[in-house]
Parts: sequence; C-alpha cells; structure tokens
Amino acid sequence: MEKIPDPKELEKELSDYLTKKYGSRIKVLAPHWVAKPETDGEGQAKGAKLGRIKFDLKPEELEAYLHEYVIKQDLAKSVLATKVCTHFNRIRHSLELGRDPEPGVGSIKNNIILIGPTGVGKTYLVKLIAKKIGVPFIKGDATKFSETGYVGGDVEDLVRDLVYAAGDDLELAQYGIIYIDEIDKIASSGHAWGGPDVSRTGVQRALLKPMEETEVDLKVAHDPVSQIQAIEHYRRTGKKDKRTLNTRHILFIVSGAFNGLDKMVKERLSKQEIGFRGEMTSRELDRTFLKHVTAEDLIKYGFESEFVGRLPVIAVLEELTADDLYAILQNPNNPIITSKKRDFGAYGIAIAFEDEALKMLAAQAAVEKTGARGLVSVIERVLIQFEKRLPSTQVKHLVVTPEIVEHPEAELERLLAEPEAPELLARFSQAAVKEREGLKESIRRREAELLSRYQLPLTETRVELLASRYHHWDCDLKTAMEDLARLYDQVGRFGEKFLDNHGIELHFEPDAVDAILQQAVARDTSALAVCQEMAQDLEYALKLVRDRTSQDQFILTREALCDLDAYLNRVIREHYQTTMFRE
Repeated sequence: MEKIPDPKELEKELSDYLTKKYGSRIKVLAPHWVAKPETDGEGQAKGAKLGRIKFDLKPEELEAYLHEYVIKQDLAKSVLATKVCTHFNRIRHSLELGRDPEPGVGSIKNNIILIGPTGVGKTYLVKLIAKKIGVPFIKGDATKFSETGYVGGDVEDLVRDLVYAAGDDLELAQYGIIYIDEIDKIASSGHAWGGPDVSRTGVQRALLKPMEETEVDLKVAHDPVSQIQAIEHYRRTGKKDKRTLNTRHILFIVSGAFNGLDKMVKERLSKQEIGFRGEMTSRELDRTFLKHVTAEDLIKYGFESEFVGRLPVIAVLEELTADDLYAILQNPNNPIITSKKRDFGAYGIAIAFEDEALKMLAAQAAVEKTGARGLVSVIERVLIQFEKRLPSTQVKHLVVTPEIVEHPEAELERLLAEPEAPELLARFSQAAVKEREGLKESIRRREAELLSRYQLPLTETRVELLASRYHHWDCDLKTAMEDLARLYDQVGRFGEKFLDNHGIELHFEPDAVDAILQQAVARDTSALAVCQEMAQDLEYALKLVRDRTSQDQFILTREALCDLDAYLNRVIREHYQTTMFRE
C-alpha cells in the first residue's frame, strides 16, 4: 500500500499544478483538508455596515475636491458630485435607521452616462471619486463583452472583478462603482445602414439586469479563482453555499465619445426651431449641441430604450482648448508633470518647467485633438532624449525652457557641453520657486477641507510643511495632508495623556504646535515621540510651579518649548506680580 501523502506535501503539489495550469493567482491555502464549522457572522449589528462605507461627503465638498484635480468640465463635475453623493448618502441614511437600504419597488438607481471626446477626463473623474469615497472601483471596456460570454467576456465578470477589487469582501463590494468605457461602441449601427446589429444590442440586453438589480453568481465554470474559493469555503464551513452578490447598490457609470451624436441633436433642434430661432443655432459649433442631448437622441443613436432607461443621469464633458491644457499643466495636482518629475527623480535629477514652456507644450498638444493624452505625447517627444542621456552624466538639474521645447536636440547638446551654466541654474531656481508657490496656493484653497475632514487649521508653517512633504516624499497632496493631520492629532493626544497622568492641563499655542510638527518632519519621527522627549522636563518643572503658585493650567508657546527655564521664570514672576497687585 502506497504511503498516504503528508497534508503539506499534498497542498504544495496541488498548488504547483494549479499555478502551472491557471497562473500565479491560483494557490491552495488549506492547513487541513477537512470541513470545519465556522460562525457565519449572523447577529452582527446592521449599523456595522455603516462603518465600512465611511461616506459622509456633501455634493459641494466632493465638487470642490474635483475642482482641485480636474480643469474645466464644471457641469459634469457638478452632476457627478451631486448624484454620487446622493446615491451613497441614501444608503448611509438607511443604515443609520437600522435597516437594509432597500431601493423599493419601482425605484430608479442613479446610474450615469458621461459623453465627451477622448482625453477630457472622464475616467480620471470617476477614479478620483471612488478614491475619495473609499469604495472598490473597477473599469471595463464595453467592446470586450459579448451577449453570452462565449466570445469575449461576460458582463457579469465586472461584478466578480469588483469583488476581487474589494479583497473578496462581499459587504464592501455591494457598494462599489463599476465604470464601463467605450459604451458608444455597443450602440446598434442600424441608424447608419438601416438594419439591426444583434451583437451590440445583445451586450446592451446583458447589461440590463446588473445595472438595475440581480443576483450574480460568483462561482462560474470559466473562473478557476471562484472554483478554488468555493473549495476553501467548503473546507471552512462544511457547506456548499452558493456565493452571490446583489447589484442593487452598485453604481454603474458608463462613458463614450459618441461621435456623430452632436449632428443628431443639431438636426432635432433645427427642426424644432424652424421659423423661430433656426438661424441662431446654425452659428453654433456642432459640439455644443451635446449639452442638449436627451434619451430620445441616445435611442436614435442605437441604444435600446430599456438600456437608456437604466441611465437616467447624463453628463456632457467639453473639448479641451489650448488654454485648458495649459491650466492642466499648471495645476500641481496634475499627474502628467508629477509623473515626469518621478521619471527623472528616479535618476536623482530634479526637473522644473518654465511657464512659457508649458504654454508651448499645451499649444502643441491642442493641435493633436486628443485632450490631455496629447500632453503626454508632446512632453515625451520633447524630453525622451534628455531622459535617455542625462542619467549617464553628472547633470542633477534640468529646467525645461521654451528653447528646449522648440529645439530639444540642440539644447540637449548645449546642456551636455556646459551642465553647470549659471544661467540655466538660475532659471531652474526661478522655475522651482514659482512651482512651489503654485503648490502652496493650491494648499491654501483647501483650508476648508482640512478643517472639516482632518480638524487641521492652516498656518504658514503648515503650508510649508505640506509643500515640503509633497516634494520630498513623492506623494500626492491628499497623502501629505493625512500625514500632517496625523502628527497634529498626536499633539492633542499628548496633552490629554499629560492631564490624566499629572493633573496638569496643557494648551499649545499654534506656533508651539508648529515647532513640534517641524521637529517631527525634520527627524522623520512622530509628533508624539517629540512630545514625550519634552515630557520629563515639563513634568518636573510644571509640578514645581504648580506647588509654588497653585496653577494647574499652562499655555505653551514656541518660546516656551525652546527655552523652558525662561518660560517658567516668567510664569512665576507674573503670578507673584498678580498676587501682589490683588493684595
């Protein structure tokens, strides 16, 4: 009789086999191949779900956040912020009342359709919203799906991908966002050549149920991950439960360029205005007609009426001009310049852009008619040779000037011939200072957000700290704000702990808090650690003053932290002067 394999050996062999067949995502994680009962979590308070969503934004707050990252598109940002906030706040409100957020019979979910040319920020807007809210997000391409899933993907795979993005947390996944791009590509071409297009309308019909409400089976034959998860679930629980996810709370946002739709809208409006204002609309640019798009236009474009009915909210994005593209490059939150700084920073090279150079890059990108994507192409064309050759040299500073944009090869040779040219170093410093001032101004505009979300008041020192953290730690402003807010909170918690331990109440003046924050950032440590270093001296000295004056509340300034003895002498002197005056 052959030897029965050890469970660990069996697990390793099965893992190796499945990895070879299906890829590295598949592994067997089973300490013992026996079924074990497991509590299913029943009885947990429904209010626990509310803590998982962590969503309390108001429409104006979300819109202000989008303004910091996306140029133009004011109408689209307003519509998106309003409807997304309403969607999640309705869920939150129901959970606060202690009941499941049932949509109710006949309720219509606020699914959204975004219409706009390529490169205007459709995908970027949705990603920003999902990140701000903290819900799982996945993006799909409508052209990859088929009606049955035999050719291409199954539309329900989007829901399964959302569960994967949520870390297999079904409770979190049910409140996610599914974004489908290129939705105009599944419009029936019947409006163009007179016949139905079954392959495209079939995908539309397949999307109907998930966009409204349906139970999606998470275990399917063509997905080996779900099969392994089902085996693991049986091992833990001893049950062959059917894992499904209801889509009633999943928000669907679809987008596309919709080429030719503007002409349909123009034709409809022109017919309505014959004899009244027809001559006025003929002077408008075709693209502006998209602002007046209706469900009727989308149906005529090639969408099923039931499909359009699942998308009650329409937001139209405008084409970007050269001025808009320039504004994007000026924005310190834009990922285009930030990405290029990281590219050069990986080689230890600091890069700065002069304002006139940014204008020229924007003008060149506008000619390509590809929106913000054109900016990436133009910048790469100009700087590709610099990125190739400078890492092999001693050059550590690069200023992108109008001359570089116009004649990149000649300017590269000039830089290599004289890398420490005083003129170029001076221009780099000026450009870097201007960039930093723009960043600080962006931080000041977000003061209300810092107060409401992080309880962090702004001072000039804190603006400087945020700007420095943004540059030197290679992070975005949101991360920098969260880091500084965490340090600020530590100062307050130190004061509370000091009161509990010693019965002495400390009040830190803003300049004293700034001094602690500066030390924490400079030493790459926590503000709590900085405060604890002061604690021993503070404890001894303040107790001495309390015993002599009966004072148990102290206001600490920056000077007090820098020269504790002088501060204590002043406190004692003021106490005796006040006492003598009373006597």
